[in-house]
Amino acid sequence: MMKIKINQYVFTAKVVDDPENIALGMMGKTFHRTFNAMLFLLEKREPVPYSPNHYLNLNEKKENICFWMKNCIIPLDIIFIKDNKITKIHHSCPPCTTKNTQNCKNYCGVGTMVIEVNGGTCKQLNITEGNFVDFLQ
Repeated sequence: MMKIKINQYVFTAKVVDDPENIALGMMGKTFHRTFNAMLFLLEKREPVPYSPNHYLNLNEKKENICFWMKNCIIPLDIIFIKDNKITKIHHSCPPCTTKNTQNCKNYCGVGTMVIEVNGGTCKQLNITEGNFVDFLQ
C-alpha cells in the first residue's frame, strides 16, 4: 500500500505495476477499509494485448493510455498523472455491462500513472486537472 496526497486529502492506494494486475485492475472489486484507491504504475509495464478490465494503449509520442470499465462493479473516477501532475480526469465512469468488449467506452489520457477512486470523489474533494500528486510512502 502507498499513501497518495492530492490537495489536502490522503488516499491509501493498492499499487499495481505488473501487466496481469494492471489488466485485472478493479474488476469485480470495491474499495474497503484497507484501501480507497488503486495506483497503476505504467512506466515499466509491457503491452497488455487483451484485458478483461482495461485496454491499455501506449502511444510512444503522446503516452496516451486508454482504460475501459469491463467487469467493474462500481463507477470510478480515472485520474491520469504525468510528472506528478494530473493531466486528465474522467468522472464517474460507469461499469461496462455489454458482453462485447469492443462496445465498451474507452477513457483515455496522457500519463505514466493512473489512479482510480470511487466515482464522484474528485468532484466531492475538488480534485482537478493541474493538481499535483504527492507520494508519501
